[in-house]
Amino acid sequence: MLIDSIFSKSHESIGTSKELYDYLAGTSIVAGVRVTPEIAMRHAAVYSCVRVLSQSVGQLPLNVKRITDDSANNAVDHRSYKLLHDAPNGYMTSLEWREMLVAHLCMRGNHYVFKNKVRGEVRELLPLNPDAVRPKITDDYDIVYDVTFANGTSDILTKDEIIHFRDLTLDGVIGLSVIQQMANSISLGVATEKHSQMMFNNGARLGGVLSTENNITGDQIKLIRSEWDKVHGGVENAHKTAILTGGLKWTQIGLSNEDAQFVDQKKLQRSEIAGGFRVPPHKIGDLENATFSNIEHQALEFVTDALMPYLVRIEQTLNMGLFGPTERNRLKVKFNVNGLLRGDMKSRGEFYTKMVMMGAYSPNDIRKFEDENPREGGDIYLTPVNMTTNPESVNYDEGTADAS
Repeated sequence: MLIDSIFSKSHESIGTSKELYDYLAGTSIVAGVRVTPEIAMRHAAVYSCVRVLSQSVGQLPLNVKRITDDSANNAVDHRSYKLLHDAPNGYMTSLEWREMLVAHLCMRGNHYVFKNKVRGEVRELLPLNPDAVRPKITDDYDIVYDVTFANGTSDILTKDEIIHFRDLTLDGVIGLSVIQQMANSISLGVATEKHSQMMFNNGARLGGVLSTENNITGDQIKLIRSEWDKVHGGVENAHKTAILTGGLKWTQIGLSNEDAQFVDQKKLQRSEIAGGFRVPPHKIGDLENATFSNIEHQALEFVTDALMPYLVRIEQTLNMGLFGPTERNRLKVKFNVNGLLRGDMKSRGEFYTKMVMMGAYSPNDIRKFEDENPREGGDIYLTPVNMTTNPESVNYDEGTADAS
């Protein structure tokens, strides 16, 4: 029974209503495997997806841009620039924090940051344990956060004190956890791995029968089983030649790994999990359908389809959480994804050449994209001769030109 399962010796750590809620919320009925974020992260496909998403976002430069009528430059003098670009607090780098942020979104659907203010100015961004925060809607349709801190104290914080990053949401308050939504697939994947492990521990076989026409005693049966497992049990003893005496015969029963299609089952689970995270299979080591012609296209799709929703979500949430209404008109948080969209050297060179020839980029623009210092005279923009207007047809008074 469920109650017996919850309060059995294997669950003695359940001592509070919150722990009971967390246990029930993380319970999966498929394959008898309970799925929590921690258990799911031990599954290779889940861990690979969360890792590639979090590390990809973590490596991107995150800047605060000051917007003017004709330019957008890094606002290095603004108080939030160093928090986002360098370090949000005294014990984490910006990369580490953003890796945690995306991992929390993948695993729990929500990430919370406490804004530590001094004289009204945000000095630190302190990540909170998502399990210790409960968003609530008040009677006047405002949102507050019931937070339990690491020292055991709790408090009700307002939206002005918390930055709340949420994944796909159905109620506008709580983000959905990918792991909870895919608990069935993940549970089946974990169960498949456990079953495979048990088979390999028993010699990579599904089992068999030792039989004899002779009468043997119970002690002899125990001795035969013990000696057989000692010699033939475990992966290291698989496929050893068996020497049977005393009229014993070995008969294999059940199906082999191939017959049971364990390989196909694991591929299916890996594909479903990657699809849930919108991660291309080759990003988690599945190169079965990857080719030289499509691998670069899949890499670009990873940026546009998998990463971009996270990037836009983070940018907009930080814009709302760090800047007041007037500041939002001239300050924007922006990821730099140029590095991920560059492609190979040949494609990048051809693209830059076209942009220079049409006058869109200057040589110094390209050097900036490639993290090189500008050169003297490199700010010139070319204008192809065959694309200029006819000077004699320009009406300088009206600022128009005859297209003929």
